[in-house]
Amino acid sequence: MSHEPLESDGDSGQDASDFNWDDHLEENGALSVPHHAFKHVDQGLQTGLAPGMKLEVSVRGEGDGAYWVATIITTCGQLLLLRYEGYQDDRRADFWCDIMTANLHPLGWSRQQGHPMRPPEGVREKHPEWEALLEKALSDTCSAPAHLLEGAQHVLNPLELLAPGTSLELQDSRDPAVAWAVTIEDNVGGRLRLRYHGTEALPDVHATLWLFYLNPLLHLPGWAQEHGCTLRPPPALLPLRTEEEWDKVRQTISSLPQDSTITEEFHKDRPAIGTHSFTEGMKLEAVDPAAPFTISPATVTKVFGEQYFLVEMDELCEDAKRRVFLCHRDSPGIFPTQWSLKNGVVLSPPPGFQGQDFDWADYLKQHEAEAAPQQCFPPEQTDQCFKESMMLEAVNPLCPENIHVATVTRVKGQHIWLKLEGLKEPVPEVIAHVDSMDLFPVSWCETNGYPLQFPFKPRVEKQKKIAMVQPEKQAPPKDSPPDTVKQEVNVQADNGAANGKYCCPKIYFNHRCFSGPYLNKGRIAELPQCVGPGNCVLVLKEVLTLLINSGYKPSRVLRELQLDQEGRWNGHGETLKAKYKGKTYRATVEIVRTADQVAEFCRKTCIKLECCPNLFGPRMVLERCSENCSVLTKTKYTYYYGKKKSRRVGRPPGGHSNLEGGGKKLGRRRKRRKQLFVHKKRRTASVDNTPAGSPQGSGEEEDLDEDDSLSDDSGSENQDDLQDDSEYSEKKSQPPTPTPSPPETPRPTRRRRKARSPSYSDDENRPPSPKSPRSEAPQKLCLDSSPLEWSVTDVARFIRTTDCAPLARIFLDQEIDGQALLLLNLPTVQECMDLKLGPAIKLCHHIERVKLAFYQQFAS
Repeated sequence: MSHEPLESDGDSGQDASDFNWDDHLEENGALSVPHHAFKHVDQGLQTGLAPGMKLEVSVRGEGDGAYWVATIITTCGQLLLLRYEGYQDDRRADFWCDIMTANLHPLGWSRQQGHPMRPPEGVREKHPEWEALLEKALSDTCSAPAHLLEGAQHVLNPLELLAPGTSLELQDSRDPAVAWAVTIEDNVGGRLRLRYHGTEALPDVHATLWLFYLNPLLHLPGWAQEHGCTLRPPPALLPLRTEEEWDKVRQTISSLPQDSTITEEFHKDRPAIGTHSFTEGMKLEAVDPAAPFTISPATVTKVFGEQYFLVEMDELCEDAKRRVFLCHRDSPGIFPTQWSLKNGVVLSPPPGFQGQDFDWADYLKQHEAEAAPQQCFPPEQTDQCFKESMMLEAVNPLCPENIHVATVTRVKGQHIWLKLEGLKEPVPEVIAHVDSMDLFPVSWCETNGYPLQFPFKPRVEKQKKIAMVQPEKQAPPKDSPPDTVKQEVNVQADNGAANGKYCCPKIYFNHRCFSGPYLNKGRIAELPQCVGPGNCVLVLKEVLTLLINSGYKPSRVLRELQLDQEGRWNGHGETLKAKYKGKTYRATVEIVRTADQVAEFCRKTCIKLECCPNLFGPRMVLERCSENCSVLTKTKYTYYYGKKKSRRVGRPPGGHSNLEGGGKKLGRRRKRRKQLFVHKKRRTASVDNTPAGSPQGSGEEEDLDEDDSLSDDSGSENQDDLQDDSEYSEKKSQPPTPTPSPPETPRPTRRRRKARSPSYSDDENRPPSPKSPRSEAPQKLCLDSSPLEWSVTDVARFIRTTDCAPLARIFLDQEIDGQALLLLNLPTVQECMDLKLGPAIKLCHHIERVKLAFYQQFAS
C-alpha cells in the first residue's frame, strides 16, 4: 500500500493565534491526556536537581553579599522554588529563582571562598541562635552536586546539551551493525532534526529525518568504532555521491571529537534494550512504522544477536516492494498471532491474499511456519492514562515535520488509535503505542515555539457578549464608529508602553493578612511571593488572575472585580476569565496604567473584595499588618473595611449587563430561595460588640447564584441560544412580575444585597417565557440499544443530546456507564455531582426518561 505525504491545512487563512487548546477542549467536551503520561517529555526537562537538595544562595536584600542555606522545594525546568533553612514548613517566604541567573553554590562554598553566611531577617527572628542551625545544615549530606551548579554543565538539561551543530551517530534502521554520522540541525523540546553527514548540498528528501533524543538508535561519536560497527551511509544516499567522496566523509566522521560534557546526561534516561527470544521464520502481527494505519501478518526474517531482529511485512505479490524494519523485544507495533481477534481489531490480510476470510491456522499451515510464542513479547500493562475522546498532539507519520491536533478514538492494551486533525483530506486512524516518542501533551508545540497543525474553523463574525457596563467618562459619542475607539485605545497603550511611569513595581502577596469572605487563605498562601516588576497592565492583570483563581468561587470574585459604571481610574479595560464547575465566565475589569496609581488601586481592590487593604500591593508585610487585621472578627472587619452597602457606585440596580435591553427595573428583585429541599450552610457572623446598624453583608450574605452577571462561555448550544439578543429583548418586553417592594430603610443598615438582575447564562436561572410552548408533553424516548450495555462514552453522548449537555464532562470524569446511570436518583445526583437543585431536577428528569424507556423496551 502506498501513501502520499499528508498535506496539512496550511493555507486555511488561520494564524496560530486563532487556535486555543482550552477553547478547543471546551467546544468538544473533551479532556486532554494527562501530562505525566508522556514520560519522554518529562525526562528531557530534568536538570539533575531534585526536591530536598540543599544549596547556598545569596540572601535577598543583604548588601554585603551574605549567603544562606536553602532547600529545593520544587523544580520546573531551569526554575527552582527555594525555602531558606529555618522556615521549616512555613511557605510564606518561598521564592523562585532562575538557575541561569541566580548565584547558587553547593554547601560549603561560602566558607571556602571567604564569604559571610547570615540568615535573612525572618530566620533571625525565629532562631536567635542561628549559628547552631547553620552548622547542622552544612553537615547535611544532601547537597546539590557542584557540577550541576558550576562548570560546563551549569544548569543544562539533556535538551540544552544537544545544541544545533552537535554530531551524533545513528544506527541503520535495517542493520544494527551499520551506522553513519548525523548533525543536529534543530532541537525542538528534545525532538531532533538530523542531517546525515556528507549531504549538506543534497535535497532534504532522504538527507534529513526527525527523531527524539531518547531513540535507542542514537549514539555519541565514536560509538560505531567502539562496538565494531561499519560506517556506511544509508542505501538511499549511496548513489548520490561517488565512493571516493564517501571515503572522505568517512574519514571526517572517524576524527570527530567526543564531547565529554554530554556523556553522562545523554545515557542517563535512555531505555535499556532487553534480550529477545525470536528466531527466523516466526510469524506475528505487526504495524508498518512507515504507514501505521493497519495491523497485518509479518515474519521475522533475520536475527541480529540477542538484541535486534528484522521484521518484514508479508507480501504475497511477486513485484511488491519489501517493507522491513528493525525491532527489539520491547518495540511497539508487534503482537502475537490472534492478538487482533482477541481485542476485536480488524486484521488486514497481506497484499495478494486469495480468499475471503483470513485464518491464522490455515495461513501458518500454508506457509509451513510457526507463530511467535506469547513469551517472546513483553507483558501487557493496563495502567496507562489514555482514554477514548482524550486529546493530545501527535506527529504525522507520513510527514514527520508536522505535528497535529489528535483525538484518541480507541484504546486496546498499550496501543491507541488516533485521528489526526488539520488535514485537507481524511486519512485512516494512526496506530501508536502509549509510550511512543511521537506523542506529546497539549500545548507542547506552543511551549516549544513550534507550529501546530490544527483543524480549520470557519471564521464567525459574531461578537462575544461580555457582561459589563461601559465607563461613562470614556464612552464615545453615538456617531463614533467602534473601530475608531479601538484604535484610540491601542494608540494610547502603545504610546504609554515606552514611558517609565508605566512600569509597575513588585506586587507582593501578604499571606498573613485577612483574606475576606471570597478568597481562600490556603490558596493565597500557595501564590508566589510577588509578581513583577513590568508593565502596569500586564503585572496587574496577572495579579488579578491569580486572585480570581484563589477564590472559593472564582466566578464570584470576578463579579466583584467587574468594571463599575463610572470610570474612576480612567484606566485600561481588560477581559479576565474565571472557571467554575466546568464553565468559563468572562468580564471586563478596569486596570490602572500608571505606576503612581498602583498602590491606591490595590488598596481599593482589596476593599472591594472585603479583605485586608494590605493583602496585596507594592508593600511587603513582614510580621504584623499595620491594619491589625488579624485580631478583627469577620463582622468587625466588614464594618471597618467592607463594602458600604449604602450605594453601589456605578452599579445600577439591575446588576451588570450591557446586553441589549439594559438593566431591569427596581421593582423586579430576586426572591430569596426557599430552603425547602436543600439546606446549605451559611456563613454566620458574630454580632457581639458591633455597633448597631453596621453592615454585615460579608457575614450573612445570602447564597445567591454566583454567576448571574457574568457572560457564560460554557460552549453548549443551549446556553448560546439563551444569550441571543432577540430572545433577551423579547423577554424584556414582557411586563415584570409585580413583587412587593421592601420598605424604605436607610441604605447603610441593609443587611443583604437583594437587587440582582436575573441571568440567562444558567438554565436554572432562566424564567419561563409566557410565549414559549411549555405545556407540550415531552416526546417519548426511543432507545436503539439497552442502557445496560452503554459505555461511559455512550452515556456522555446521550447527555450531550439533552439540555444538560454541559454536565456530560462530569459523567466522563465519574466514569458513569449505563448500569450506573439507571441507579442514579435526585439525592445521589445532588450529593455526588455537587449540583444545585434546579440542574439536578432537570438531569434526573432525563434519567427517568431513560429508565422508563428501558422498562418499556427491554425489561420484558
